Amino acid sequence: MDYYLNIGSNMGDRRDNLYRAVVALTAGTGGSVASHVVESEPWGFESDHRFLNIGLWLCSDCAPHEMLERIHTIEHRLGSMAHRDEHGAYVDRLVDIDIMAIGDLVIDSPALQVPHPHLAERDFFLRPMMQLAPNWCHPITGLTAAEMLQALRSS
Repeated sequence: MDYYLNIGSNMGDRRDNLYRAVVALTAGTGGSVASHVVESEPWGFESDHRFLNIGLWLCSDCAPHEMLERIHTIEHRLGSMAHRDEHGAYVDRLVDIDIMAIGDLVIDSPALQVPHPHLAERDFFLRPMMQLAPNWCHPITGLTAAEMLQALRSS
């Protein structure tokens, strides 16, 4: 399966956090490609700490929910704690790994939504996605990452 992931970090040595996450995620896969690093403001919460994000394409035989469990294990192993506070608000984090898309699959379960429900709202998702899969189309809207980014910038 073609997995398109986004890895973010806004605490500690952000570049090293991204590197360690990429190494852990790509171990045992059938191939991978990373995008350029993108710097961005926190999305959905206030913080003085800017994020570094990187997109990652992985070829893996893991089923989607297995990949999600693997991601959670890697986040925990790298020292990342909960991504939300007791009120449900986002917080700073060492590593945050999101599944942006899995090929042309659509998944809507309580644990996993694919494509990511905020894909079209996040510049730091769309710019790496454009590099990794310029011809990929959102399976529901039919838009490419470039088209979503253009719509986001014009709004």
